[in-house]
Amino acid sequence: MDKDFKMVATTIFGLESVLADELKQLGAKGVKESVRSVSFRGDKGFMYKANIALRTAIRILKPIKTCKIYDEEDLYESIQKIKWEKYFNTEETFAVSAVVNSKNFTSNSHYITLKSKDAIADYFRYKYDKRPNVDLQYPDVKIHIHIQKDWLTISLDSSGNSLHKRGYRSATNIAPINEVLAAGLVLLSGYTGDQNFIDPMCGSGTILIEAAMIANRIPANINRKHFGFENWKDYDEDLYFTIQDSLLKKIKNSHFKIMGFDKAPSAVRKAQQNVINANLDEFIGIHHVNFFNSKKEVFGDTTILFNPPYGERLSIDVKEFYTKIGDTLKHNYPNSTAWIITSDMDALKYVGLRTSKRIPLKNGDLDCRFVKYELYEGSKKSKKNNTDIIY
Repeated sequence: MDKDFKMVATTIFGLESVLADELKQLGAKGVKESVRSVSFRGDKGFMYKANIALRTAIRILKPIKTCKIYDEEDLYESIQKIKWEKYFNTEETFAVSAVVNSKNFTSNSHYITLKSKDAIADYFRYKYDKRPNVDLQYPDVKIHIHIQKDWLTISLDSSGNSLHKRGYRSATNIAPINEVLAAGLVLLSGYTGDQNFIDPMCGSGTILIEAAMIANRIPANINRKHFGFENWKDYDEDLYFTIQDSLLKKIKNSHFKIMGFDKAPSAVRKAQQNVINANLDEFIGIHHVNFFNSKKEVFGDTTILFNPPYGERLSIDVKEFYTKIGDTLKHNYPNSTAWIITSDMDALKYVGLRTSKRIPLKNGDLDCRFVKYELYEGSKKSKKNNTDIIY
């Protein structure tokens, strides 16, 4: 039986507690939150499970060395002391990434990456008179360097490509939302598949797809073609497929409606293609509808969740646009809970509805708020003209 070891799952700022809850539900041990990351313990099988199932993780790192360092020479020497042939050989390729948060290092992360790469290459050259090549796109082994104050952590990246690359998105629109953030928004909203779900400005359909996978308990990365750990010397293919099969057996069918609207025909086509790629077309309906001309036509409680234009990368009249969002929600969507993410704090003033929750998040480099509105029937008379009926 494999022994437990420490791992670190990285994530987006604001999703640390969501990721920690995911890990606990999967069965992780010693779960501990940090900024943009959560550490935990598990065995090899759990590492496979975490990569396949976690919705809000960007990478799953396996630390192989932690020590104190004070300058670039310490960094070089610490990396050279690792027996790198345990992890890969001179015929395989590697790549290094680095994150630096230390006053001791005035160099940027790119320089630290180069210094670390040289230390690994020199290790092989000195010992075997040959060095492995670097491949930034498709390396056999990815190595992550993290410097926090005086502490260096060297890890193997078990994920390979970022876990937000689920494998279903072949078409995107302007300013598409990251899949990890989309899943995090759905989980923060409390949606579990036990009510209707609408994304009224669905773009390429990412939020809808993540919601459908949550509703049906489909593993987040089941469509991925490859994980980094598949190149490792100790990769156990039988164990991997056993873990994958056990997760697939937990899939269920949600019978509530999941719908997306967009006013742009091109966006509708892209969303429909991505839904097909994710094998979720029987669960998600995409409609060519302008949200501002729509009304609620589904029975029962409904979660409305969307990522409207911020005005950062898409040109809009912010006051008019967000006023229309508020008017449409309060007049046409009774008995619903609406969630909006935006980086434009002033724009929220124009919605004209009282927020019941405000959660700080990051969307790329943008500081955002994820806000909740509770909409009740009877508070306003419904508009009866110029509406698209949605079934």
